[in-house]
Amino acid sequence: MARILLTAGPTRAYIDEVRYLTNASSGRMARSLAQAALSRGHEVTIVSGPVAVRYPNGARVIPVVTTAEMLAAAVGELPRIDGVIAAAAPCDFEPDRPVSGKIPRTAAGLSLQLRATTDVIATLAARVRRQPAGRRKIPWCVAFALEPGADKARACAKVTAKQCDLIVVNDLAALESATNAVAVYDDRHTLVGEKKGTKPAVAAWLIRLIEKRLIAGNC
Repeated sequence: MARILLTAGPTRAYIDEVRYLTNASSGRMARSLAQAALSRGHEVTIVSGPVAVRYPNGARVIPVVTTAEMLAAAVGELPRIDGVIAAAAPCDFEPDRPVSGKIPRTAAGLSLQLRATTDVIATLAARVRRQPAGRRKIPWCVAFALEPGADKARACAKVTAKQCDLIVVNDLAALESATNAVAVYDDRHTLVGEKKGTKPAVAAWLIRLIEKRLIAGNC
């Protein structure tokens, strides 16, 4: 049994107090992963941005809104978990200077200066790697990468840059879809498996793959 931290859903980057930037993540894949992990006897904590889906009753859910909130909540859980599955789609950019109140529609044009948000999974993985082994096993990290055409090169670049054990790459077609097609690569850029099907079926396969490669020797 593993204690799994699952990041889920989108985050929001507010332009003013009404409008925001976000990503088109439904949380369906994360819900399926949570259900699959629970059914295998694992403990699941979900740090989730705003979604319409309902997560399984057996999961502990920490709701967040912004990327910074997601990162802070996830970092706070690190001492209590055995591994991270980063299925969220945090907003990668945020306005440099959010406006108080509401920008009037009559404003003569609107230009946004954006800055990059902190990379959630890269930050989590870096902190995991710095933890002393001691009596407690060092957690594992699995990232998701949504790439046009499920691009292998971009996914493999991310698994290295983010210092993860595995990366799950899927195509843009996964957004708002009931199905998914994924390819999983390890930190040596080796393909370790592929799966197509409904999101619950893919999630169940992924959890079993993670158990085999990462959980068995760490619990």
